[in-house]
Amino acid sequence: MEGLDFLLVPLLAQGHIIPMVDLARLLAARGARVTVATTPVNAARNRAIVEASAAVGLDVALVEIAFPGPEVGLPEGLENMDRLVELQLYQPFFTAVWRMEAPLEEYVRSLPRRPDCLIADSCNPWTAGVCARHGIPRLVLHCPSTYFLLATHKLSKHGVYDRVADETETFEVPDFPVRAVGNVATFRAFFQWPGPGAEKWLQDCQDAEATADGLLVNTFRDIEGVFVDGYAAALGRKTWAIGPTCASSTIMDAGSKASRGSRADVDAGVIVSWLDARPAASVLYVSFGSIAQLRAKQLIELARGLEASKRPFVWAIKEAKSNADVQAWLADGFEERIKDR
Repeated sequence: MEGLDFLLVPLLAQGHIIPMVDLARLLAARGARVTVATTPVNAARNRAIVEASAAVGLDVALVEIAFPGPEVGLPEGLENMDRLVELQLYQPFFTAVWRMEAPLEEYVRSLPRRPDCLIADSCNPWTAGVCARHGIPRLVLHCPSTYFLLATHKLSKHGVYDRVADETETFEVPDFPVRAVGNVATFRAFFQWPGPGAEKWLQDCQDAEATADGLLVNTFRDIEGVFVDGYAAALGRKTWAIGPTCASSTIMDAGSKASRGSRADVDAGVIVSWLDARPAASVLYVSFGSIAQLRAKQLIELARGLEASKRPFVWAIKEAKSNADVQAWLADGFEERIKDR
């Protein structure tokens, strides 16, 4: 790996940037020089972990490229999907993401030598043109499970999406390594992405994946080997299981102590000590990630269910920062009633 120069381009979402930064550290620990290209806001969020890694000798760096959000009507500084609290902002956000091809091209042209390899998030197909014009080998990184990737591929290939009439109609994922039976209601995520009006974006992602020089999946073979092999065969591409990328935190003590992404509202030590005081397998964990945004009515119903469960729980509620109705309901006795659990 020594002497090789990698350029990594993550999607602008925390669940994608963090694994990409972890991958940068893993590559750098093996002697490569690695640069992560992202926007100014996301660079600021992840600078601590990158600088801590560089401080212990890893050749890893961040470079900022412009985000053309204001050109399509987005507020200044809205550069991450976890800030999309209004549904009508999703389409302009992805329009702006696709326009990042120009600033990335400008950055690559400014380099004294081209990178030996570019690793792009699977949701950044616009990097394919830059690589083609400069003769840069391109790998695609997938962050979802390979089970999910293979299942959605099979459902699409065999036309299941077109045949399902309603949400309760049962179907089986065809030509799958294990038996997987469900319906739209239970396999919701298999049918929601990318949503109405985003068909071209999905097609762009599929086309870019089909022409990539290889695929990376953030998983490991002991848990998903059969699905990794199935996906590699289905796509006809060399595929590496490189995860979990969070294992990069074991590379160095200094790097692992730095913040990955945004600072958490609650210290991890507080959560761990609280968990240690609970019986094994007794705690519910609730999190919808950085992209999904629950409506106030949905979140309140979830809160009522957790309260009625009488179980201890850990719940990440990002909507409490952006939704006044949620803030008011949580403060109206809920936190007092469940404070001991």
